[in-house]
Amino acid sequence: MSAPVLRLAAPDEAKRVVDFVNANFDWRLPLINREEYFDFYYKSGNALQFALAEEKGVLVAAAGYIRASDAPDADVWVSVWVAAKGHNGVGLELMAALPRLTGAQVVACNNIRPKTMAFYRFLGWHADRVGHFYRLAGLPEYRLARVADPTVLPAGGDLSLEPVEGPGALAALGMPDSPHTPRKDVWYMQRRYFAFPHLTYQVYAAKEQGRLLAYLVCRVVDSGQGKALRIADFVGDTSLLPRLGAAIDRLLKASCAEYAECYCAGVDPAVMAAAGFCERREGDANILPNYLQPPLFENTEYYYFTSDPDRFVLFKADGDQDRPNLPAD
Repeated sequence: MSAPVLRLAAPDEAKRVVDFVNANFDWRLPLINREEYFDFYYKSGNALQFALAEEKGVLVAAAGYIRASDAPDADVWVSVWVAAKGHNGVGLELMAALPRLTGAQVVACNNIRPKTMAFYRFLGWHADRVGHFYRLAGLPEYRLARVADPTVLPAGGDLSLEPVEGPGALAALGMPDSPHTPRKDVWYMQRRYFAFPHLTYQVYAAKEQGRLLAYLVCRVVDSGQGKALRIADFVGDTSLLPRLGAAIDRLLKASCAEYAECYCAGVDPAVMAAAGFCERREGDANILPNYLQPPLFENTEYYYFTSDPDRFVLFKADGDQDRPNLPAD
């Protein structure tokens, strides 16, 4: 049997990809079938961001990916990975080939199924649970959070957060130095946080003596039974987070939210604690709902993989996450 052909999709193959995913995935995905999502996540200029595997011209596997920058060697998040029945091995070959096909130095995915973690480990990559951290507002009672342990850690720090009022202001500031991957740029930040369908984000800059140190991205979610302040992204050296603890606490108080929460990987829990955030472990009694509209009163676990765990960090809005749960059609 001849080896499968592994290649990037051509710009005119969108319908072919959509039809293949719909025929071979467990359910109809909003990411694939809602035009505003498909265009946002999988199109960039004339490019269609899918890698394909074919056998004798027949499509047998596909992997959609999202670029973290506008660079030719942009790091990528895998978003959709589908293989036709009987072709899981080819699907794994396609995943292993993604760094070569895309030129990415780092391949990662936010929100994988726990049962697939073994596949990524087989490729020599790192797969693990995404950490969940929270800061309660210190209220006498809570309607949204279910609080058995009301601990509120001290939050200090000498840095403040300044609102970034639009994509032009962000372009003028540029990007902070960061030791972490995936590597994000101005193009990504403008597109993800100022042009995303359906959601509005608040972007803040941390500076010291006029020099940009980091961006913090968040949004306030109103469940109808209380608000939560969701930290969606942090771009910069995560060791700076303890210097922003008091500033984040001020955002929490100003938002009238019951708690601030942050899903992240690659950040030391001790750093988060120094920033005033408790770690929610699996099985903890405190419940910080993830699904908020309407609220689902249970904790949610996320899992991820990365091909480069040493410098990798991940936050809630990375990849195709932090989006409304809309119907596919």
